[in-house]
Amino acid sequence: MSDTRNSRPIRIPSPPHPHRRREPLPWQRPKPPEEDPEALQRVQRILESPAYRMAEADPEFLSRDEARGLRLQLEYLKPETLLDEHGVRHTIVVFGSTRICEPGAARRNVEALRAAQAAGADQEAIGRRLAIAERILVKSRYYQVARELGRLVGEACEQAADRSKVMIMTGGGPGMMEAANRGAFDVGAKSLGLNISLPHEQYPNPYIAPDLCFRFHYFALRKLHFLLRARALVAFPGGYGTFDELFEVLTLVQTRKIKPLPVVLVGESYWRRAVDFDFLVDEGTIDPEDRELFWFAESAREIWDGILDWHRACGEPLDLGT
Repeated sequence: MSDTRNSRPIRIPSPPHPHRRREPLPWQRPKPPEEDPEALQRVQRILESPAYRMAEADPEFLSRDEARGLRLQLEYLKPETLLDEHGVRHTIVVFGSTRICEPGAARRNVEALRAAQAAGADQEAIGRRLAIAERILVKSRYYQVARELGRLVGEACEQAADRSKVMIMTGGGPGMMEAANRGAFDVGAKSLGLNISLPHEQYPNPYIAPDLCFRFHYFALRKLHFLLRARALVAFPGGYGTFDELFEVLTLVQTRKIKPLPVVLVGESYWRRAVDFDFLVDEGTIDPEDRELFWFAESAREIWDGILDWHRACGEPLDLGT
């Protein structure tokens, strides 16, 4: 007895369109007005309600306190994903004051205040501002040092077979951070900036690669990304923000919560007056070996050569890919 089922022709239907149907499903149309004249208005109110928004497209919901955990995850995930996509492996992190501008700008500010003082403006107020402006002018030489450091790191990046092997990373703002990004920009190298949202307007400096500039809400997540790829921390003269970043890194290295890395303080005279590290050793609040977690430097070449020598001494030379 033969099986006739195998002899019947098989009709294979055409594959359906991936997006369209020949006949719409019932829920693809709103309830018609002939069935309920007010139905369309009711549906429209539903569509416009914040409750109906997809959670991922609802900024009001995402900004609620209850969604903080999600925001923290996203703020970690986005930069991490994009940095991986760009192949960013090693960074030289540069901190410093946003108030220390390039020498030309600092000089113009001093000249304007001297002119105002000579014109008989409020002598006491102008005098205070002028004294500070003159101190900024003295420190503006560090802008050139930071810019030269950016050039040196940028040149190493550009000469590498893999141009993402070592890159300048800053907080993305003006001053010392701008100078370091600008130095890399001068030699055609990309550099990174991790900006922070603040209650007042803040612009990123114009020398960061547009696809490598990120904005954070949480300082903690920003600090995390500073350190995930850091192969050195370079701290120029600065204020509270610079101190915050510097001492957090020193604490993490002191306690070995992170692997030790080179920490360079630029401008010994500034740092010795700002922080009496030897006093802390003498008082017993830090150990002598904690004083060895950093060193001082004055020039860009000293900074860069010191970082390279430190890594060689560890038996793990910084991979420049040359």
